[in-house]
Amino acid sequence: MTVARGGKRGKTAGRGGKGQSARAGNKKRPEWRDIIKKLPKLRGRGVNSNKSIATKPTVVNLGLLQEFFSNGDTITPAILVQKKIISTVSGKIPAIKILGDGDFTKKVNITGCKFSESAKTKVEKAGGTVA
Repeated sequence: MTVARGGKRGKTAGRGGKGQSARAGNKKRPEWRDIIKKLPKLRGRGVNSNKSIATKPTVVNLGLLQEFFSNGDTITPAILVQKKIISTVSGKIPAIKILGDGDFTKKVNITGCKFSESAKTKVEKAGGTVA
């Protein structure tokens, strides 16, 4: 005579029949874990993690400005783009750094640019202004 068990978890305790899945210590591996393991890991900024992500200024040498400009001219980043000495970056006028490479003898006003020390001294020595 079989006796009907009462309670919520009787006999096999909700584990079904026999086999590995009915034994103690059995855990089914979640399917989504395998999916996650196949995704590539995001590991920082790669080899050059110390490299700055800031945009670097476009470099223009004084020797180039000597060719394109005459005495009394004003030089700004917008004028450099107009004369096609430099090009825009993503449709915007980039930051400019003027370096002191080459001879410079013209009296010009330069604004809106960064300068190296040698470029600054050469422009001021020629009678120009730097701002």
